This record gives sequence, C-alpha cells and structure tokens, in this order.
Amino acid sequence: MMFLGGIGMQQITAMVLGWLNKPMPSSRALLLSAVLLNACTQVPDLSAMNAERAKPIQRYDTVQALAANGTAVVAGTQNGAVLVSADQGKTWSRKELGPFTSLIGLSSCPDGSFVGIDFNHKVWSSDARGTEWKSVALNKPRVPLVVACDAQGYWYVGGSRATIARSVDKGANWQVSDLGEDAQILAFAITGSQTGIALGEFGLVAKTDDGGATWKKGSRISADFYPYATVFLNSKEGYVSGGAGTALRTQDGGNTWNKIENATHASLYRLFLHEGKPYGVGPGGTIARLEDNVFLPVPYADAVSVFLGTGTSLPAQAAIVIGGPGGLVRVIDTPKLSEGKEHNG
Repeated sequence: MMFLGGIGMQQITAMVLGWLNKPMPSSRALLLSAVLLNACTQVPDLSAMNAERAKPIQRYDTVQALAANGTAVVAGTQNGAVLVSADQGKTWSRKELGPFTSLIGLSSCPDGSFVGIDFNHKVWSSDARGTEWKSVALNKPRVPLVVACDAQGYWYVGGSRATIARSVDKGANWQVSDLGEDAQILAFAITGSQTGIALGEFGLVAKTDDGGATWKKGSRISADFYPYATVFLNSKEGYVSGGAGTALRTQDGGNTWNKIENATHASLYRLFLHEGKPYGVGPGGTIARLEDNVFLPVPYADAVSVFLGTGTSLPAQAAIVIGGPGGLVRVIDTPKLSEGKEHNG
C-alpha cells in the first residue's frame, strides 16, 4: 500500500469511520472513493525505463556519420546527438547537440579536431577529444551533403546547386564557388596538399589545384551517373561508388574513369581507407574491401542485415567501425575478419 503524505492506514481508517457516521453528500462520497483507490495504487516500477534512458546509445539512434583520429571516435546521429568513444569503440558517451540537429557527415582534421555538417544548415566542430562541440551557420550550400578538411585545416562543404563552400578560419568566413548547375555535390576527396575533387549528380566532376580557392569542371563520368562516395589513394588513383553496385576507378586524377568489379553487388554508401586499402559499406550489412582491383565482401561474425550508412578506420588499429540504424555502432577487427565486438544500444 502507498501512504499519502505520511498518513498511515490506521489514520485513513479512522478518517473513513468518521465520515461514515456523518451524512455524506455525493461530492464527499466521490472524494472518499478517490482517496481509497489512490491509497491502494501501487507505485509503478520505472527502474527499467530509467536504466534504458541512461544508456549512451539509444535504439532510436541512426548513426549517419563516423570519424576517428586516434584519440577519439565520434558518431553523428539523425536525432540530435553525437556519440563519443575514448577507448577505440569499447565504451561510448553521449553528447546532445539539440533536437533539430542531424549530423550527416564528419571529417577528422590534421590537428586532430573534428568537423561535421548538419542537414539543418550548420557546421559543427570539436576538439580532438570530441567532447566540446560548437556550431556556425552555413548559408550556402543551402543543403549541405558532404564535408572535408585538408592538410591546412581548411573546411570544405559541398551540397545543393553544385555549390562548394570553403572556410580558412574554422567557419568564421566562407568563400563560395558556384559551378552553375542544378546538381548536388555528393562526394568529395582531398587528393593532395593543394588538390581536391568533387563529384556530383549527372556525372559532374570538378577539381581544384589551388587549395580550393577556385574550382573547374572536368569531363563528366556519364550523364546518368549518381555518386555515393569517393576515396583517393593519391592525387592520381581514386575510386567512386554509385547506384546499382557500380564501382569506378581513375588513374589520372579523375579525367577518365573505368568500371571495376564489385563482387558484393551492393551499392557502397561510404568509402574510406583502412590500412592503405579502400573499404566500403552498404545495404544488408555489406562490408567490402578492394583486393586486386575488385571489391570483395568482408565476412564477419554475427553479420547484421540492416543497411550500413557509414564506416571509418580506427587509426593504428586493425579494426574499422561501422554504423547504421537501431543504435548500431560496431567495431570489426580486420586481422581475422571474423571476430567483431558489438556495441548496440
């Protein structure tokens, strides 16, 4: 039984007997019924609910972006939070950035800091530990879709209307390059100290050779090509993934592209380098690795069947991190490629 305001059952009984000896109007009868019902109501056990809410990773989290710098791993979610690990993905903490924040891209900079893009017109940045985050407004591109950071610490954001924004002072000011097309910039790579490449809808290719000060359009990949991600080994050799499992390779810095085999037959939504090799992640829990110019499936224990929207290398570790819906953030060891350590919310 629950006690009301410190009143015990003996006192309640005395009150009831006193009321019963008096004429009782209907309002008093209703009050008496409420007191008796309330007194006999058990306190709900909220411990399980509170324990679930206290977890750093929630089942409603969709991990959309990942980045690592050797000190921390950060994961951007769809629902206003960033997840941070200081021990190579073994444990995680949660940092709320705001209810209208959706981090769709993250990049680690040479100084160890992180920079990320928010679908809602902001650029976020953090120290090397990933614990202190601040944002700056972004006017163009109106819809940011991809972010990168170069060796000088310059930030680049590509997105809608074939627009690329560059900041040399960590977001205080922006220089905008408009390529004059109704297309989205969807993939971006820093290929050298002064060179970079941006890929967009309809096979759009744009390159810079002056640290992003200017961008020039190059030969299109093909008019119907839709890129998902790109990764470059150096200023000449790079790879791009597209729809229907397409994978292409360039050996001349993006002037020409040739189709290569993707044995997974899955579209690779993110590409990244790990131990000097291109890796990719995609639908159905797909992890791919480039071997002899072929993207081969990487087997792993307890493979998930959901789409993997993001992945990143753990620097100086024989492991990668993958992310997806349902609070999925998982470390996959790469030496044996059969053992994984899972951290699901």
